[in-house]
Amino acid sequence: ENKAIFDAESAKEVVKELRDSFVTGKTKSYRWRVTQLKAMLKMLDENEPQIVAALRDDLSKPEFESSLYEIQMLKNSCRLALKEMNHWMMPEKAKTSLTTFPSSAEIVSEPLGVVLVISAWNYPFLLSLDPVVGAISAGNAIVLKPSEMAPASSSLLAKLLADYLDSSCIKVVEGAVPETSALLEQKWDKILYTGNGRVARIVMAAAAKHLTPVVLELGGKSPVIVDSDINLKVATRRIIAGKWGCNNGQACISPDYIITTKDYATKLVDSFKCALERFYGKDPLESKDLSRIVNSNHFDRLSKLMDEEKVSSKIVHGGQRNEKYLQIAPTIFLDVPVNSLIMKEEIFGPLLPIITVDKVEQSFDLIHSSGGKPLAAYLFTNNKKLKRKFVETVSAGGLVVNDTAVHLAIHSLPFGGVGESGMGSYHGKFSFDAFSHKKAVLYRGFAGDAFLRYPPYTPGKLTLLQALLSGSIVGIIRALLGWFWA
Repeated sequence: ENKAIFDAESAKEVVKELRDSFVTGKTKSYRWRVTQLKAMLKMLDENEPQIVAALRDDLSKPEFESSLYEIQMLKNSCRLALKEMNHWMMPEKAKTSLTTFPSSAEIVSEPLGVVLVISAWNYPFLLSLDPVVGAISAGNAIVLKPSEMAPASSSLLAKLLADYLDSSCIKVVEGAVPETSALLEQKWDKILYTGNGRVARIVMAAAAKHLTPVVLELGGKSPVIVDSDINLKVATRRIIAGKWGCNNGQACISPDYIITTKDYATKLVDSFKCALERFYGKDPLESKDLSRIVNSNHFDRLSKLMDEEKVSSKIVHGGQRNEKYLQIAPTIFLDVPVNSLIMKEEIFGPLLPIITVDKVEQSFDLIHSSGGKPLAAYLFTNNKKLKRKFVETVSAGGLVVNDTAVHLAIHSLPFGGVGESGMGSYHGKFSFDAFSHKKAVLYRGFAGDAFLRYPPYTPGKLTLLQALLSGSIVGIIRALLGWFWA
């Protein structure tokens, strides 16, 4: 009750303070960037138990997932940036042309300025700090707005960043819709938002008022195509790891539905039943290796998907729920109607429908008919022709063949969406590039000052300049000969 109200005026003051710090050039120095990234590594090392505890409070997230998928992946991002940042910061040589001969050119990466990172609740540390690593390595001042739906993580982030990082250049603003709205009223040099499409439209509309560029990391219905010529046990385990082993399905790249043939569906379901029981026991609600649903609103939303009349009868495994503790067991549906609610929106939870087709090649038409471009798409097959068709025809943020979700850990690959699943990308050098402006620089001396570009303009000058701009040696010779003979 005694907490100060964070309104538009407060947000304006925060931005002004950060912009004043940025103008001094402090964040541009290589030393500052290194210092902040090393401090973040130290923060993660010294506070891992507190981070794991906060994630347990917010999501009942297993320690295994917290340590591996949030803390270790963040450490990897910091270490990569520390190793490569000096190289990333170096100007990149660029070719010049005859038009400006003699000259040299380069592309200089410069920080954008003061940036805003709005993160999500499902991976509150990874999705908050991974973009911050990129923004720091690029030399920006930063405001981080963690999700209020993971309050323990948000509070800990605010405390740790204030204790370990340079608070004159990096700030955390906690809160919900009013605080986010106040931040969005300000002028930023870039906004990175992770979340859903509805809020992304609000973010983009606010950014448009100031012509602020945005990176939107959203989601979508990520499909899994399962062919019959595969190692079924391995495929089943990998789908389970990407679905229920990633925050119990509450992940943007989580498999959303499976497409397989009618002949193979029963075999696939049986394999899931065996593996799920082996991983989570006969009563998965008793398992300590499954996250809970984040809050009652999401529990009710998922329950509505499960209880739809034309869907509830399609459950072939799972379905257990505990409303008091916000738990839903891994649940598999077989042959749900394509017009059901569960197939119309991103599930973002432990429910996995299986759709059947006569031939596996029909899966591509089914994905296209959904109308959206998902954040990820997965294919399990040993058929080379099917792999090629998958890569050529399926448009998604990222594709993985014979596994799920693991592309997230490859820093040499961009991570981002397309269409409804987002715009822009980050991870590794792509994070550095996301928060940098690529400044074109051309160097010339005073020699080689061509009289052709100056008045009076003549047909001969025009012909020669056209040849020079085209880069055609033959054209230049012809133009010179024509001029000489004229």
